[in-house]
Amino acid sequence: MRPSTIQRSVVAVPARLASSRLPDKVLADIGGQPMIQRVLDRCAQAQGPSSVVLCTDSQRLHDLASAWGFPVLMTAETCSSGSERIASVSDQLVALAWGEQASEWDSAQRQQRLSSTAVINVQGDQPFLDSAVVTQMVQEFGKRDPVPAVVTPVYRLAASTIHNPAVVKTLLAHDGRALYFSRSAVPHVRDVDPADWHQHASFWGHVGMYGFRGDVLAGWDQLPASPLEDLERLEQLRLIEAGHTVATFIVEGTSLSVDTPEQLEQARRLAGCSV
Repeated sequence: MRPSTIQRSVVAVPARLASSRLPDKVLADIGGQPMIQRVLDRCAQAQGPSSVVLCTDSQRLHDLASAWGFPVLMTAETCSSGSERIASVSDQLVALAWGEQASEWDSAQRQQRLSSTAVINVQGDQPFLDSAVVTQMVQEFGKRDPVPAVVTPVYRLAASTIHNPAVVKTLLAHDGRALYFSRSAVPHVRDVDPADWHQHASFWGHVGMYGFRGDVLAGWDQLPASPLEDLERLEQLRLIEAGHTVATFIVEGTSLSVDTPEQLEQARRLAGCSV
């Protein structure tokens, strides 16, 4: 069945406090504001989304976000990824985009609402997120025919980062589809010194944001297990292995994601220098 035209969009920000590498990081103070508040505020500046929603298993985060004026959906503690967390409340997210109650839908209306809504997944650890990228993600859904299952931004990698395993790479087809995501440099340039690969091919980095068509997100728990996801520890590979088309668009660069104490200090320095 051909997907409906996208008519609504909503931003979902999954967040938890139990980060193994940097506990409570989303509450870390950056320039006088908790990190998660900075993320929510920047998302709220985007053009297009009907709402910005925090999805969390933490009552503490729930209470803070509610006090800041953002709707909150509570999720299970057992969610293993941000995508799984927002997928677990996909009906409620889409209902918020439409200003409706999901419990009032019949099956046909549910399918129509899901397939005509874009859910933008923004990580809660990107305190310098560019709201214009969120706006562009919504616009990409609106102008593509057929409507893609997933849209995600990519950026041109500098030569110095091509072989850094902390930087996620995206292998693109000639039409801009994502063929693969990896922590290794892809494509492999045969018979060339790896230090010179950038002279022979374009390498693309992945910005940690996804836009899902609502019906695709709602089917997350039905996707088959992905051996590649387990190997690379990259959840987007589950979509690739399941046969979903992941469309991309190019942005100028990525925003800082805070995963380590060093990155947190970097974020604080950046906030201190901002005007």
